[in-house]
This record gives sequence, structure tokens and C-alpha cells, in this order.
Amino acid sequence: MTSPRPDVSAPLAPLEVSFEDDPRVVKEAANEDYSTHIVPLTWRSGRLSLTIAWYALVSGMFYLVTAATLAVTVGTVDTLIGILLAVAVFGTVNYVFSRYAARTGLTVALISQRVFGSLGSVLAPLVLAATAIYYAVFEGSVIAHALHAYTGSLTIEVWYAISILSNVPMAIGGVRRWLDKFNGALLPLYWTGLIIVIILAVREYKPSGWLTHTPDLVPDLGAPGWLYAFFVYMGVFVFMMYTMDFGRFGKPEDAGFHSVVTFGPVFYFFVYFVNGLIGIFLVLAAGAVGAPTETAIGDTIVALMGAWGLGVVWLTQSRINTANYYVASTNLEATVARLFHLRVPRVAALALASVVTYLIMLTDVLSYVLTALAWQGAFVVGWVGIMLTHLALHRSGDRDGLPEFRPGRVVTFAPGAVVWLVSSLTGILVLEFTGTFGTTWSSPLTFVLSIGLYALALRVTRSPVLARGSDPRDEVDDIWEARIRCHRCDHSYIAVEMDRDPSAEGSPAICADCAGRSRDFRRAVLAEAAAALAGPTTGDANREEFARK
Repeated sequence: MTSPRPDVSAPLAPLEVSFEDDPRVVKEAANEDYSTHIVPLTWRSGRLSLTIAWYALVSGMFYLVTAATLAVTVGTVDTLIGILLAVAVFGTVNYVFSRYAARTGLTVALISQRVFGSLGSVLAPLVLAATAIYYAVFEGSVIAHALHAYTGSLTIEVWYAISILSNVPMAIGGVRRWLDKFNGALLPLYWTGLIIVIILAVREYKPSGWLTHTPDLVPDLGAPGWLYAFFVYMGVFVFMMYTMDFGRFGKPEDAGFHSVVTFGPVFYFFVYFVNGLIGIFLVLAAGAVGAPTETAIGDTIVALMGAWGLGVVWLTQSRINTANYYVASTNLEATVARLFHLRVPRVAALALASVVTYLIMLTDVLSYVLTALAWQGAFVVGWVGIMLTHLALHRSGDRDGLPEFRPGRVVTFAPGAVVWLVSSLTGILVLEFTGTFGTTWSSPLTFVLSIGLYALALRVTRSPVLARGSDPRDEVDDIWEARIRCHRCDHSYIAVEMDRDPSAEGSPAICADCAGRSRDFRRAVLAEAAAALAGPTTGDANREEFARK
């Protein structure tokens, strides 16, 4: 099919501008949370609200098991050194990402369009959704195994279903309408439960020497124990992508607080160091021999507290799974929209995520989940390296202090997409074919390679921003306050994300979501960009005159 050539001589259709939120958009946002749009300033969360919603991620058994496994492998002291290094690095990177997300209001999917291109960016939400689902599998399995072991009834497959069905409904509401309230109510109960578990463990096991534990034989890890421990935490760089999707709800004036307390070093001190200490204590106090299983700490809690322990396990896993399912659903929604040009409500995407989670649980998940997470981790580490480099080299943005993320303003595949694939696949090859060296060093090598290649690509390639005129942003006084009606969905969104649609008569306005799902729009903007490169036309002059008026 040939691309339609836009009628550059036709006058532009006037924009339909308002300065209040579209009531239909606000109603949808209660569940949708602007999943495929920029978050307007009127939908940003209060300081405490966003902090509490994000702190759902504090309560995962994954952090306790990871720290305990490392302590058994390299010793407690080396593990704690690696954790403190992780706290510093994670806190610093997310200090940057959270401030950027609050300033721009962009999701991982939207910012990736600027760096990887309109189609090349599809991999970003896909990887993030898949990773969130794998973490939901892990946390949900802990609930199911604890219930199955304690009751001795029903099959584990039934308990898998129960754990999912009890968690998924909690993620239906949006961040500011539900997740903040739910997790705020349960946060004190989480810490109270862990304190009680520690007291009972001290009485039961009378532990000693756990803080200085050293294994009899440390395996050859290809690096000092403390550095190996830190590299293990690099596999959880997906937190940087989570930060973008949650940080966009922050108010710009609260960026200082959120960058330190909510998403920065204070959060990672609790999530890694405090949780890590508790995990190490519970496993070593119980006299565990060998690496703990993924359900070991949950089993210990239930053994110490009985039915109350079941409540603590359910509480901890349900809190973090609200975040996992939320991130999985919003990014599945973005992936389906871009790949299949379909608009899928977030509730439907959440149902899809729950089905995929259950199907994975039914397999021999432990035989491949760590490999899958390692492969996905390579893509996540590559994304973080590229994004940090991009932010460092484009501090002022492309225009209006923002990156050019709109689907009709970026190329189909940007050089960043090639860099991302090359660096990530290299990391996977190193992981799979270089033995111990690859297991330890693949993540840092991927990170360094992604930074170097992307910096080089920026020097030797042209900008991925398309040369087009007739920008709605030029036709309003305040791009954050003005709302413009989209001619396709008939909803009004802030001017920041709006574009002109050259595939329709008069090039009326189109929102980012509709633009990303329309093939006709894509063909038309590419034709318009090609015409712009060919030289000025009468149509360009008409558009410039209209903008001046």
C-alpha cells in the first residue's frame, strides 16, 4: 500500500481548546491512571499518598530470600557490604529517574519512544510487563505454598489460583484512588508482623554468630564476595523502570522529597538493608544448611506464628503484588496498543496478566524462572544504561524542556534500539557461554557496553526526531494547562502530548494513544516528514501563518 501524500496546501483545522479536565477522561483515569498518556498536573498524587503507594514494594519475600542466599554463599559481612553499595547506587539512579518522571509525566513506554523509535520502543513495556509477571509468580507462589503447607488440603494448583484471585482485584484501582489507601493501611501491620517474628525467632532459636557468619567453603565466583553480592542486586535494576511508571504521579514541587525518601536512598535502605538483615537472621537463626528455597522464610514465619504467620505472609506478598500486577497491566496495555493497534482497558490487561501468571505457576517454574529473569535482566540493565546516558546528554530536552516522545514526531527505529539489542544480547551471550565469569560479570558488562555504544551512536547518527511543522504546542499559551480535543477518541488531553494528524482533512489534533495505534497516521506523518526534508512548500507557509495568528 502506498503512503498517502498529505495535502500541504489545505488550511489547518482549528484546535478545540479547553482549560478544565475532560470529565470522561477523569472518570476513566480512576482505573486507567493515564496508562498511555502523560499524567496531567491535576492528576498528580499528594506527597504522602505516592510514598505509601510506592512503599508496597518494601514487603517482598524476594528481598529477604536474596539476602539470605547471599549470606549463605559469601558470608554475612560481604553480603551487607554489597547491599549497602546497592543502596547507594539504586538510591542515586532513582534520585535522577524520579525527578525526571515528575517533570515529564512520562511512562517507560512513552520515554522509550524518544530513545528507541516508535516501533523500536515496544520492547520496553513488553520486558517490564514480563518481569513484573515473573515477580508476581514468585510472590504469589510464597502465599500458595504457605497455605498449602499449613492446611494440608487442596492441591497446590488450587492454592495458586486462590493466591492470584485474592491479589489481582487489589490492583484494579489506580495509584491515587486505591493503592495508596490499601498499602497505607497495611504498612504498619507488615512491620509489626516482622518484629513479632524476630522476637519469636530469638526465643525459639537463641541465635548467635549470624552477623559474622562465614561459609566453610566459598565457591569460585570470579569476583570478591561483596562485589558478587552487589552484582546480584544489579539483576533487580527493573526498579528503575518501576520508578518511572510510579514517579510520573509526583508533583514537580515534591520532587526533592520523592527523590530522597520515596524513590531514593531512604527507600532502598529499608527494602534492601533492613529486609536483608531480617532475611539473613531468620535463615541463619533457624540453622539452615545450604541455600534457602524461595519459600523458606515464609515457612519459617508460619512455623513460628501459626495462623497469624499465614496472615503475615499473605499481607507481605499481597502488598508487593499490588505493585507487580499494576505495572504488568499498564505495560501490557501499552504493548498491545502498539503491537496490535488495539485499545485494551487496563482491567482487561490485568486479567491477561493474571492468566499468564497462573499458567507460569503450573509449569516447572523453578527450572527456568531464574534464567528468564537473567535474560530479562540483561535488557533491563541495558535500558537503564542507555536512559542514564540519554538524560545526561539531553538535559534540556528536545523542546519545551521535554523529550520528543510523540509517536508522530520520532522515527520508526532509532539508533538506540540497535544499541539496546546489541548490548543486551551480548550480555546474554556472556552469561550463557562464559561460565562463572559470565554469571558474575554479565550485568556490569551489559551496563558499561550500553552506555558506551549509545554515547557513540549519538555522535555518529542523526537525531531520531522527525522534521515536521504544524505543532499544536505552538498554538496554545500553556502546554500543561491547555486541553485539546482529539478528533479520533473525542477526549481532551493536555497539549503536551497532542499532535496534528495529517491523515485527516485539515490535520486535526490527535492524542498520543490514538496516534500510536493508527497505521494511517503513521504513514501520513512519514510522508509529511519526507516532504519537509524536500524543502519549503506553500503548505508550510500556510501553517506558519496560521501559527502566528
